[in-house]
Amino acid sequence: MVELRKRPAAAAPAEAPAKKKAAPKKAAKDAEAPVAETADAKEDAPAPAAKPTKAGPPKEGDNIELEGFGGEVETHDGEKTTLSKLAQSSKSGVVLFTYPKASTPGCTTQVQLFRDAYDELTATGLVIYGLSTDSPKANTTFATKQNIKYKLLCDPKATLIQAIGLKKSPSGTTRGVFVVNKEGKVLAAEAGGPAATVEVVKKLVKTLGGDTGAEGVKKAEEKADAETGAGADGGDKVVADTAAAVADTAEKIDGAA
Repeated sequence: MVELRKRPAAAAPAEAPAKKKAAPKKAAKDAEAPVAETADAKEDAPAPAAKPTKAGPPKEGDNIELEGFGGEVETHDGEKTTLSKLAQSSKSGVVLFTYPKASTPGCTTQVQLFRDAYDELTATGLVIYGLSTDSPKANTTFATKQNIKYKLLCDPKATLIQAIGLKKSPSGTTRGVFVVNKEGKVLAAEAGGPAATVEVVKKLVKTLGGDTGAEGVKKAEEKADAETGAGADGGDKVVADTAAAVADTAEKIDGAA
């Protein structure tokens, strides 16, 4: 009799190793979040307010930064200078009177008025300069012929003339006067005829303690009266300014011809 033997039971198959779970994407998202939030914060942050800028030329009572103001000009005798240098070399400030064109009628009258009243108008330390777009040669001829005591400034590009608000558009120079002290305070700034520009400085000298009734000022006023045909009835300033306006128009026509 044959004995049957039982086969040994098959070994259970080994369990496959469990798959590793993928790392959550949350960390990556969390890492990106601060960048996004920072960008959003920048967009939401208010823009810094722009510093207000003052438009237009300076007016009486304003304070200006003299360094670099108006650029560089040249005296009729060839010296390069700036308004800052002129102010610092003065005792109390600078007077700039502007004129359209050297050796023309209205400008000649204006230069003569400042010439004849020069000593008295500068008694308080102000220094007077004429200012135009003329060349050094033209202004040298003008200064020599009129025998003036002060210097004429040549500003061919009208940078200083424009800075003080006396440049015509698109070209040309408005007759006027601009006065600034050593600290940069504007003491006067206005357009006017030959006699009117002298009158501005005359009043200013009086406020600074000068003698506005001095002989030189009287001589200048008498000269203005004589050249405009005005009497002592108080109309001399108006007539002088009218004559200057006519002269300026003639100068413009001559220049365009």
